[in-house]
Amino acid sequence: MILLLLIHFSSLFNNLSAKHNNNNHHSHNHHASARSHRPADSNPRLHQAFIALQAWKAAIQSDPNNFTTNWVGPSVCNYTGVYCAPSIHDNKTQVVAGIDLNHADIAGSLPDELGLLSDLALIHLNSNRFCGVLPSTLSNLSLLYELDISNNRFVGPFPAIVISLPMLNFLDIRFNDFEGSVPPQLFAKKLDAVFLNNNRFTSFSIPSFISGSSATVLVFANNNYGGCLPPSIVNFANTLEELVLINTNLSGCLPEEVGFLYKLKVFDVSYNKIVGPIPYSMAGLYHLEQLNLGHNMMTGEVPDGICMLPNLLNLTVSYNFFCEEDGVCRNLTSKKGVKFDDRRNCLPERRLQRSEKECKAALDRPVECILGGAAVAAAAVARAVALPNSPSLAPTPT
Repeated sequence: MILLLLIHFSSLFNNLSAKHNNNNHHSHNHHASARSHRPADSNPRLHQAFIALQAWKAAIQSDPNNFTTNWVGPSVCNYTGVYCAPSIHDNKTQVVAGIDLNHADIAGSLPDELGLLSDLALIHLNSNRFCGVLPSTLSNLSLLYELDISNNRFVGPFPAIVISLPMLNFLDIRFNDFEGSVPPQLFAKKLDAVFLNNNRFTSFSIPSFISGSSATVLVFANNNYGGCLPPSIVNFANTLEELVLINTNLSGCLPEEVGFLYKLKVFDVSYNKIVGPIPYSMAGLYHLEQLNLGHNMMTGEVPDGICMLPNLLNLTVSYNFFCEEDGVCRNLTSKKGVKFDDRRNCLPERRLQRSEKECKAALDRPVECILGGAAVAAAAVARAVALPNSPSLAPTPT
């Protein structure tokens, strides 16, 4: 079964590559090979696809770039944005294996009939104006490997259908209006990349029961999670390379467990309310390239072990209350060529630092990174300094 699935994906991605190499996305010639297979009226899979795609076309309210103009007739493999490939069950039978309408600027909704497209391996709807909730019938897409609905106008709670998709590997739902809590079951799935940024989520928890995640990228920025980064983040230690939590209302201290994410290359928790020192354990993040702790309320020293990380390219600690830079940190840019930003701290003899009054108000309230203490200290420091808003993360073109 796995071998057949890989063949299916290989065929699909070859089709995608061939089509994207054609500058005219309205050409009908890119599916010429599909015409050599049995016609749609003798292929029940393509007939189901015809029903689903016609229902979808009826739910489209605006298509300014005419992506769906040729969605007419039963030959669905000729439709713009629709990709056919041999079925994993019968390589002589063509099925609709992928839909790519990225950057089409289409307005409309997703009908229940999309659940008929049970052979789909990928859905790419980045940068459109689709709205409403995701239909529950998408849970029928048992082969779905990639789901990208980013930069649309979807609403409602976290789409629970995602949890039920057994083959899902890539999830991108950023820049929508989903809200509420992120279910802990999401982090138990074997996902490689998860993009949840720029929604309205208010909480997430990483359950301790995860025995080992496969995620390499987690981007949660620009939500309103609040609370502390949980020690259970250590459950991602064997795979995680990028963790981005910009502007998520995080508070408390960074847990020592962050330093156990030994594969981490990017760690960005800027524009939050994090207090306390930089955990010494982070000096063990030998693969770390980008570290951004800026715009928080952290105190203590910038330790030499961080500045000496062998792969470090960019270190930002600006807009905190650090009062000392240890060892090589004092001359990091000239000695190691690292981009280093330490503005607006409480560092003696450094330029562009906070006023004595600001520093005293924060440093008179030292933070003990123990249960409860950090939260109290964070509230006190928050009264002493106003934090600016974070810039939004731009969606990545795909």
